Amino acid sequence: MDLLRCIEVFIEVAEGSSFTRAAQRLGMAKGNVTKHVAWLEEQLGVQLLRRTTKSVSLTESGSLLIESGTELLERTEQIRDEVKMLAVSPKGMIKVGAPPAFAALQMIPVVAAFSKLHPDINVALALDDGRADLVQEGLDLTIRIRPALGDTSQVARKLADVRQVLVASPDYLSRHGHPTCAQDLASHACMVHSLKSPTNYWELSGPFGSTSVRVKGNIRADFGEPLHYAALSGMGISMHPVYMVAPDITSGRLQVVLPDHVPQQLGLYVVFASRKSITLRSRTFVNFLQAWFGRADWDETGAPAMPLALHGSQAESAACIK
Repeated sequence: MDLLRCIEVFIEVAEGSSFTRAAQRLGMAKGNVTKHVAWLEEQLGVQLLRRTTKSVSLTESGSLLIESGTELLERTEQIRDEVKMLAVSPKGMIKVGAPPAFAALQMIPVVAAFSKLHPDINVALALDDGRADLVQEGLDLTIRIRPALGDTSQVARKLADVRQVLVASPDYLSRHGHPTCAQDLASHACMVHSLKSPTNYWELSGPFGSTSVRVKGNIRADFGEPLHYAALSGMGISMHPVYMVAPDITSGRLQVVLPDHVPQQLGLYVVFASRKSITLRSRTFVNFLQAWFGRADWDETGAPAMPLALHGSQAESAACIK
């Protein structure tokens, strides 16, 4: 059997915790999936999976192979793509999902710069509030911004960390006062993002450790723009990624509340339905995203500076999926 193919089959089983789901995703018979994993275990001389009638879990050796094998497969794909790129330039359409505010504030500059380097690749942005099914929506990839990704059946790469801040308008603070400690938030009008804080708890890290505060207010929403504009209108305190409100903070339209209490940090991820769905043009775009958002932080304008490497003709290889 082919070693790389067996590693690929094993990873599909491990990521879905199921031989049946792996067989469906790979278009193979379940018995063939079992044979590939058994052959791989025999060749390596170790048990990779613990199997019961109800579950499949990784052994310590299996966990090591997941990490190393994923890198090996992706490096193999990268080499194959690089060889192909010597003769063929990537072209075609990429459909990219993104949260609405992030799409407007961050993705448009990225797409504009990317298009100058790759005029034969067209990028179509689609709304994804974090709940879109990539396959059903026909998305090549999507952007997710959240503390962590829970669905291990998807292929995801972290692009950056995203800071959050608590903000309110000067008008609101003049009428209701400035909170001086985290617990003061319980008596303020706090506008909750129902997807990020479904139980109305805000997690903050302050001078004396972490604090969890249950907050309430007259408005909640499952995407950030209504809460942003409600804050600008003086309706209360809201929590946002820094890129969304940085211009308002700079202009004085919003003020940072409890600056020594840092809200839970989010991760910026690019997500694919499966490893096999990554086309050459999608990989080229992801490489660009990794270089663009590869900074550890956002500047005072709410946007990462454009890496110098992206000004050159080799921008598509400035980063790799790894």
